[in-house]
Amino acid sequence: MEVHKDLLLEAAGEGIYGLDENGLTTFANPAALKMLGYECDELLGKPMHAVLHHSHADGSHYPNKECPIYAAFKDGEVHHVDDEVFWRKDGSSFPVEYTSTPIREKDRLVGAVVVFKDITERLEAKARIEVLTRRNELILAAAGEGIYGVDTQGLTTFANPAALEMLGYRYEEVDRQSIHDMTHHTRADGSHFPKEECPIYTSFKDGKVHRGVDDLFWRKDGSSFPVEYTSTPIFYNGELTGAVAVFKDISERKKAEQELREAYREVAKMKAQLEAENDYLQEEFKLEHDFVGIIGKSHAIKQLQHQVELVAPTDASVLIIGESGTGKELVAHAIHERSNRKERPLIRVNCAAIPKELFESEFFGHSRGAFTGATKDRTGRFELAHGGTIFLDEVGEIPIELQSKLLRVLQEGQVERVGEEHTRSIDVRVIAATNRDLKKDILDNKFREDLFFRLNVFPIEAAPLRDRPEDIPLLAQHFIEACARRLNRAEPRLTQQNVRQLQSYHWPGNVRELQNVIERAIIVSSSKRLQLDLPSGESPASPHLPQPSEDSPLPYTESERVAADKANILLALKIANGKISGKGGAAELLQIKPTTLASRMRVMGIEYEK
Repeated sequence: MEVHKDLLLEAAGEGIYGLDENGLTTFANPAALKMLGYECDELLGKPMHAVLHHSHADGSHYPNKECPIYAAFKDGEVHHVDDEVFWRKDGSSFPVEYTSTPIREKDRLVGAVVVFKDITERLEAKARIEVLTRRNELILAAAGEGIYGVDTQGLTTFANPAALEMLGYRYEEVDRQSIHDMTHHTRADGSHFPKEECPIYTSFKDGKVHRGVDDLFWRKDGSSFPVEYTSTPIFYNGELTGAVAVFKDISERKKAEQELREAYREVAKMKAQLEAENDYLQEEFKLEHDFVGIIGKSHAIKQLQHQVELVAPTDASVLIIGESGTGKELVAHAIHERSNRKERPLIRVNCAAIPKELFESEFFGHSRGAFTGATKDRTGRFELAHGGTIFLDEVGEIPIELQSKLLRVLQEGQVERVGEEHTRSIDVRVIAATNRDLKKDILDNKFREDLFFRLNVFPIEAAPLRDRPEDIPLLAQHFIEACARRLNRAEPRLTQQNVRQLQSYHWPGNVRELQNVIERAIIVSSSKRLQLDLPSGESPASPHLPQPSEDSPLPYTESERVAADKANILLALKIANGKISGKGGAAELLQIKPTTLASRMRVMGIEYEK
């Protein structure tokens, strides 16, 4: 339904009146008459300027020729005025904001229409704000914290003396400037700080309070200082108009914190603090592989898993023997994680990497001033492993003249720091590993026989990959998944052709080399198929399992998976001595519920007797 224009004029909240080309009133809507205090017939045909717009706000005369209302139908342009006065019939006046728009008829200017509104409340609010501003300026001037305000464009609206003093600017240098670009453009690490990520800007965008705990503000002279600040949004009549930032220089606090940290470093007995401040004190065993369990289904792997389960709960010393890359570190980690010491650290020591002159210091620690460069007390690796496990990697690389000192510590359970005369008791479980033939080294006088017997209480052999080709598909598939996920690549398909390639290679670098080959293949493969590039000098490996057709994908068939599950259950039952539930039972070893294990045993027809 079309709404008549007269109804629109009557409903309008703004005052609206029209003028002809001579400036005489042609109409006035109810809102205009109410604000001006006239009846309609008192205004029609009258020169509106002379009636209500004859004087400026200061009372001075307002000539017709200077009136923007008249100018609108003289120059044909729209004129807008923000702050003038209209006069009522009773002689009073009120401030107005108005727009005068020319009216055309057949390309001829025939008059103008004026839309105005009373802005008394707005000006009164502005005056109140000015009073509050003047009052608050005294408060801001006395504040010790830096305080500045920004509008929704991020331009500075005010800054108190403390802020200007800390930043090194004069007020006129920051007024209506982008304060972020001047003082907050760079993070503490020196990287660029975009406006859209700045908490101060975010505050007047989302209307929430934001805090900056450890940022930098930059001074005019190019220097910086650490700050802690709060940015609070400013609302006026429910509308976000900007934000106020309150900041303080925390240089002294930072200095005190640094001095406190340095003091803690000097307190040798506070082990927790030393571990936090010195990387080597906190060093725990880190796997060099991407898997967290021992992967494989070969007899060698099952035998190794069985040995780990047997020796882990004890405190017996373990010697892991195997070529480089066979996962000796992984075995040590598995033993520690299944031991009663798993809540304490597993400290790794690479014996081959320790200089001869620093051996005692690294292993047993030293006191301040014990030798040149010993500026503070240091805890040795054996002390760090107290209550836990120490892993002596490449133990065969320890010079023979130093082996007696290690043997004495293992026998007596006590260490003596270099430069000290008193001993410290330690409780450490020892796991050692080597890729050397220690028995041959004993004959060549390169390794002490008594130390060998001390370490070799429970020997475990990590079989080379060429002797367990049936594990290669499982390891390869695991590395494919792990590497593809880490490199954010599509996971290529491992085919039986790939498996034959892998199983025909002799793998001098063992599992570590396999991992590298898979990662390199994923990087260079451009299709969903894995493109292997094995090193030259391939040689046949041990006999491996028969293979299906050339490009059939893994994994194995359902019957093969069932057979593997059954073998795992039987092995767990054997280790647990037939016990299904409870601590040390087969269900706990398999990490499944006892009811689930019992159900699987019934389905597989397993009746196990001790």
